[in-house]
Amino acid sequence: MTSRLGRSIALPILILALAACSSGGFGTSTFGPKEPNPLDAPGVDLRADGADNLETGHRLVASGEYELAIRSFNRAAIDRGTIDAEILSGLGTANLGLGRLGQAETLLRRAVERDPTQPEIWNNLGVVLMERGKNADATQIFRKAFALDNGQSVSIRDNLRLALEKTDNSGISLPDTNDYKLVRRGSADYVIHSEL
Repeated sequence: MTSRLGRSIALPILILALAACSSGGFGTSTFGPKEPNPLDAPGVDLRADGADNLETGHRLVASGEYELAIRSFNRAAIDRGTIDAEILSGLGTANLGLGRLGQAETLLRRAVERDPTQPEIWNNLGVVLMERGKNADATQIFRKAFALDNGQSVSIRDNLRLALEKTDNSGISLPDTNDYKLVRRGSADYVIHSEL
């Protein structure tokens, strides 16, 4: 019985002694701070601001994570306390990516009502209309986007060209390539792929 008790006490003492002798030790040594280990995870700054939900939503759309993007845009609306044109545009773009063309059109039309000066929103509405087969309406929308943009965006120009070609050749069956590009405010373009 005594040998068992002695072993049960000796084992934790031995483990603590070995832990103290290891290279990690119990923390900082008395000879100075512990050298940083490159494999240690960085600490979390609890005072830092969280990620911008609007920017996160745009990045999720760019990576094809449309459901997560919708959640992020909804959080951005809560953070801002309002649903502005940029949030509506992001929601419309994410719904387009999911193939929800009716919802995407409704959201993008609401976005251009809130801010009719943004060529990116007009362009994305044109893409939705082309996807829905409303070629004549889409061509007019692309023209509006092109005019607002002063012809600066290559994506908007290409979309207008494709829409005009489709409208001019409406009686001829052309292969549907769906090479239209969604545009976001800033530097990124979204591309609609043919699997929609």
